[in-house]
Amino acid sequence: MTISPPHQAGQPARALSGTRSGFLALSLTCLLTCMSATAQQQPASQQATITPAFRDAELTEIIDAVATITGKTFIVDPRVRAQVTIRSSTPMTPDAFYQTFLSILQVHGFIAVPSGDNIKILPDANARQIPGNDLPNTLNPNSDEVVTQVISVRNINAAQLVPVLRPLIPQNGHLVAYPASNMLIVSDRSNNIARIMRIVQRLDQAGDEEIEIIRLENASATEIVRVVNALSQGAQQQGEAPGVSAKLVADDRTNSVLISGEKSQRLRLKGLVMHLDTPLESGGDTQVRYLNYADAEQIAGKLKEQVTGITQAAPGAAGAGAASPTAAQDRNTTIWADKQTNALVVTAAPKMMRQIMSVVDKLDIRRAQVHLEAILVEITTTRAAELGVNWAVFSEKEGSTIPIGTFNQSVGSTSIGSLAAAIADPDTLATTGLPTGLTLGAGMIEDGGLNFAVLLRALRNDGSSNILQTPSITTLDNEEAEIKVAQEVPFVTGQYTNTGNNSSGSVNPFQTIQREEVGNILKITPQINEGTAVQLKIEQENSSLTAGVSGAVDLITNKRTISTTVLVEDGGMIVLGGLITDTALEGESRVPILGNIPIIGELFKTRSGSKEKRNLMVFIRPTILRDGVAAAIETNAKYNVLRDAQRQGHRKGRVNLLPGEKQPLLPPIEDLSKYADPTAGAQAPAPGTNREQQLPPAQTQPLPEQSPPPETPRP
Repeated sequence: MTISPPHQAGQPARALSGTRSGFLALSLTCLLTCMSATAQQQPASQQATITPAFRDAELTEIIDAVATITGKTFIVDPRVRAQVTIRSSTPMTPDAFYQTFLSILQVHGFIAVPSGDNIKILPDANARQIPGNDLPNTLNPNSDEVVTQVISVRNINAAQLVPVLRPLIPQNGHLVAYPASNMLIVSDRSNNIARIMRIVQRLDQAGDEEIEIIRLENASATEIVRVVNALSQGAQQQGEAPGVSAKLVADDRTNSVLISGEKSQRLRLKGLVMHLDTPLESGGDTQVRYLNYADAEQIAGKLKEQVTGITQAAPGAAGAGAASPTAAQDRNTTIWADKQTNALVVTAAPKMMRQIMSVVDKLDIRRAQVHLEAILVEITTTRAAELGVNWAVFSEKEGSTIPIGTFNQSVGSTSIGSLAAAIADPDTLATTGLPTGLTLGAGMIEDGGLNFAVLLRALRNDGSSNILQTPSITTLDNEEAEIKVAQEVPFVTGQYTNTGNNSSGSVNPFQTIQREEVGNILKITPQINEGTAVQLKIEQENSSLTAGVSGAVDLITNKRTISTTVLVEDGGMIVLGGLITDTALEGESRVPILGNIPIIGELFKTRSGSKEKRNLMVFIRPTILRDGVAAAIETNAKYNVLRDAQRQGHRKGRVNLLPGEKQPLLPPIEDLSKYADPTAGAQAPAPGTNREQQLPPAQTQPLPEQSPPPETPRP
């Protein structure tokens, strides 16, 4: 190391160099002591300079030299060990030499930490936990001093800067973000922190990506955004950076376009949007809208009501003089429907026209359909038995019959009296017929004397019925549908007799008749809910004629009705209602006292018994047909069932005894199940799109008709 005392300009400085020997340490101590005494006698402006020159010197020796030159007190950690080589041809002041000393410590992985009047020399692995020069007002960009600094960030998120700045911080440094106040906390060398602060200052700039709102007067905001975005897609596909292009968003409520992005991009898009927002060149405000699914006459009436409500709610609509130009244009809106073409003819201002067409787009959609199958099952079992004895004792005298005693009780609608009347007048047998069941009789009849007759009647009746009815119907969503499979039965409601004024005195009887429907009547209104559930409002009626009852003046009908509202899943089945009856009737007619005598009492009584079981259940199953393919599949399934039944019932395919004639057969129908889409939903098609254009090309081509089975040659 060379130490130069104060000298005049132009005079060369003296230089001394040391080695790692003990002589170096002794010479260095003497020279530093002399230099220090000389420096105290000179003014500050003529301070001594140092030209260090060390080769493989111990770091502790360098620390001793720095302590002597700068007057600082150092506390050295025992782990501080290193061989240092430093050479300089330029003299430096003690302060500059101290900064060089700090650089030496950084190179060898050590730090100098101020602690009061002392300076600690430690390994830099503990730099972040040891207080040093914390939060200084100014930073020396050329110093290697360990500093802890807090950096405030104003315009961007401090947490976003951490991954960007982390590679610039050494392993033993510290960098963390404090989100609450949007600050960065850095602990590192002074020169590196100064670099970090310059980088943060450059990044922490307020951007010029403002948002501009352009209110349109003539064009539709949604349509303008669609056109401009379609134009900018080409630039993005060519590799343009995402941050360069601006963003456009349409606000339908205010018919405005919102533009965000860089200033030059905003200006370019703003000019394009304002150029597109021009009135129609033709100057016409009338459009003809052809409807695909909705009824034009019904839609026109609803749209007129809406336009009237909008006009009355517009500002200035109460007074004609204060009405705004926009309100005046709305009052001039006209809407009418053309029934022949199912089209709407609308004349309105552009803003009102957009509102009307938006409503039409939502209403003119293909509505889903619901196929409903009702299942009515009725199973009835009846059993009846009658057993009884009739007898009569009478006397024949002088051509007259004098009864002495009788037990005449009808068994199976036949008694000994009715049977004797039929025998006496055989002509009545032609109308009443012989009694049913088992009839056994015995007796003695003579011209005179006492006669008797005994009749034993036994009757058993078993019956069962199994009725299955499956009416089905298909209807649109939220549309009431009705199916009737019934007969109109006449019922007499009144009658009177009119005696004419003619001389013959003829009588004109007159009856009033009312026809009632007897059969199956199904009224149903489906409503498809979100998902696959269907709400059904159902009115089911099943009626039939029954046998006459004693005392009834006219026909008797059995009627079963159900009126309910249910919720069922698509394709599921639910029971609507049912009736289960189990009836047992027993009857006995006997002569008092005599009928209670054992064995003999059987001659004085008749018995009857009946039992009836009836099970009646009504089920329903809805199937949602969301598109034409689903409807075709359901139709084809039913159609093919009937066609197969015809082919099974007429195997030969010809009419007997009529050569050349064939049985009528349903023509084959195309199977559309291969075009079914299991994920198809009830989505509104695009306006102006025909259903035929959406189906696969093969669907529009009819399948080849199946040839009937070959006829069997006659023998």
